[in-house]
Parts: sequence; structure tokens; C-alpha cells
Amino acid sequence: MAWVMRLTSGQATVEDIAALSRWRGESAAHRQAFAEAKLLWETLGPAAKEITVRGEDVCGLRADRHLGRRALIGGAMAASAAAVAYFGSRPPLGLWPSFDELRADYRTRTGEQRQLTLADDVSLLLNTQTSIDVRPVSAGSHGIELVAGEAAITANAPAATPFVVLAAGGRTSASIARFDIRRDGTSVRVTSRDGAVEVGRYHRSVTVPSGHQVTYDGQGLGPVSPAELAVTTAWQNGMLIFRHEKLTHVIAEVNRYRPGRIIVLDEKLGARDVVASFHLDRIDEVVEHVVQAFGAQATFLPGSVVLLS
Repeated sequence: MAWVMRLTSGQATVEDIAALSRWRGESAAHRQAFAEAKLLWETLGPAAKEITVRGEDVCGLRADRHLGRRALIGGAMAASAAAVAYFGSRPPLGLWPSFDELRADYRTRTGEQRQLTLADDVSLLLNTQTSIDVRPVSAGSHGIELVAGEAAITANAPAATPFVVLAAGGRTSASIARFDIRRDGTSVRVTSRDGAVEVGRYHRSVTVPSGHQVTYDGQGLGPVSPAELAVTTAWQNGMLIFRHEKLTHVIAEVNRYRPGRIIVLDEKLGARDVVASFHLDRIDEVVEHVVQAFGAQATFLPGSVVLLS
């Protein structure tokens, strides 16, 4: 961040550029850290500038349009600091885990999957970027809270003490069943692979039978519908399968499995329809596929950042 501040101060010299080049060349960690800091600054910079131009209060300090350039940049940095604090639970572009994810009992890193056995009657497979808390749910029930990500759950619990998953204000419970549950912010999808699963939200509940799924969010429960299990559970077999999805959706999913970030700059490119299957152990082949299939241009930046246009 110090390097980014220096380069955006308006006072950077040729010597500064050379020093930065030497620092970045010292290690891959330096290159990745600078790329992430630069991306963060580019994300928050416009908002910081707008706050400063308006003369709004930021962190208890009032930005003045008549302040000098150095003070203006200081105000922008204060605005960015406020934005960083605000985004602590909702990181921009997913550049880092939220505080809730970092505090979780179990958490998988980018590209990692992890098998857990919580009890004799419950086992879980956590997908990439998944965080869970183990907690007593209520009298006679045990379970977890899905803080973020996705898990495949096998439950063989007695009917009197079902296994419960809390996520985004909803409750999913099952006694003898195999089901998947995925949380993206406030949206949750529950898919039953085998057995009946009860899903409740806002004093309403539904039963999800084998081969079906339901989603819910802040608006409540959606309808129970048939699930395409081969697509939904592909990650458990080391694959990602897409059937007529927009490229923006495909890239957002791929970004969960690789370091850095792939960014689609062209709106028309992002709207292109994708039918494809990718191996998770060769996830970077996605970029090559997009280039060849759609004639896109790929620009590779430090820190595994790729721009598609």
C-alpha cells in the first residue's frame, strides 16, 4: 500500500519507479502483494475521490476542496481506510476473507477441499473458500452454521435429533440424507442428492426430495424444483460443468478456485453463452478457452490477475 500511495501521490520520480521494480523483483510474494494492493486502490479510489470532492466527513475528518494535493490524497486514503473497514465483512472482489470467515472453526483456502467427520453420524466435504462454525443448534439437535461457501453433507442422525445447518437466516435439517448446501452472501441453495431435507425461512418451510433443490434469500423461500445433479455436484468429482451460463457467471465461479482474479472488462463478452466442462486441477485452461472460443484478448498481470477484453 505504501508503494501504491507513492505512485498515486503525483510526486513519484523515475527513481521511485526503479526502486519499485527492484522491490517487486525480490519475490513472488512482493509481486502478488503489489498487484492486490493496486487492484484494491483502483476499486476504492473512485469512491474516495468522490467523497473528497464533495467535502464529506470521512472518519471524523472533513475534506476541504481548497486543501493542497498532498492533503487531498491523505483524505482519499482516509476514505479508502473507511471503505476497508466497511468492506471488512464484504471484501471488494473477494480479495480477502471476511472477518466472520477468518473466525470460523473450519475454513478452506482457495482451491482447497477438506473432509470432516463431526460425529459418528455426520460427515462433511467442504469446497473451496468455505467456512463453518460448529454449534449446538437447539435442545436435542446438533449442527453447524455455514458462514460462506459450499459443503456436501452426509447425515445418518436419529429422527429425534436431526442434523441442522444454519445459513443466512435459514435452517436446513435432515436425519438420513445426503445433501449439498451453498451460500453466496445472503443467497442459499440446498440440493438433496438422496433423502428428504427440510428447509425453512421466515416461518415457512418446505421438504426437498431426492434430486430436487430450493433456494432462499432475504425475500424468502423459492419454489422446489428438479436439480441437475451432475452440474451441482461436479466439484466433488474435480470438475466444473456449465450449461448455457453467461461468461460473467462462469468467471465468477472459476475465481473461487484459483489465486488472483480473472476480470471481464467487456460487457458484451461477459454476456456470451458458455457450455463447457473444466478440470479443477487445470483451472487456468479457462482463460485459453475464452480466448479461443470467443476471440477474446487476455492480459496477464502480476499476482495471477488476468484481464479479458
